[in-house]
Amino acid sequence: MDHVVYVDAKAKELDKLVEGVKKIIIRGAAGRKVPYGKVSVGDVLYFINNNAEGEIRAKGRVSNVFNSQKLLKSESVKLVQENQDKLQLTDAQFARWAGKRYIIFIEVDTVETVEPFKLDKKDYGNMDDWLPVGEIAKVRHG
Repeated sequence: MDHVVYVDAKAKELDKLVEGVKKIIIRGAAGRKVPYGKVSVGDVLYFINNNAEGEIRAKGRVSNVFNSQKLLKSESVKLVQENQDKLQLTDAQFARWAGKRYIIFIEVDTVETVEPFKLDKKDYGNMDDWLPVGEIAKVRHG
């Protein structure tokens, strides 16, 4: 399965992924929402900055997935702290994700830049920061 993943442009997440400094994408929520339970080892993630430029610029393969059980706030914070070396979160990102009841870690390897291409969002009225798209060819614009 292919996924389109929005990454934090201000925190330079895309650069960190391509450079190999950042190894884990984090998502979290009060409940089990996408991508919880929707990502598998071997899936391909296509990365797009969340700054409205609208172009996919890199891709990586999922090498490991961790979906937490329901966590206490203290357990969630501890889990994020213990993985900070691979997460490379800014203070603002840490504040956003640490403490969530459900945490998802998606570890990626072989992140590489791709020829930038636009995303066809017509089938995604309710845009989220994670889109399980099936096959990237279906949402490739142009």
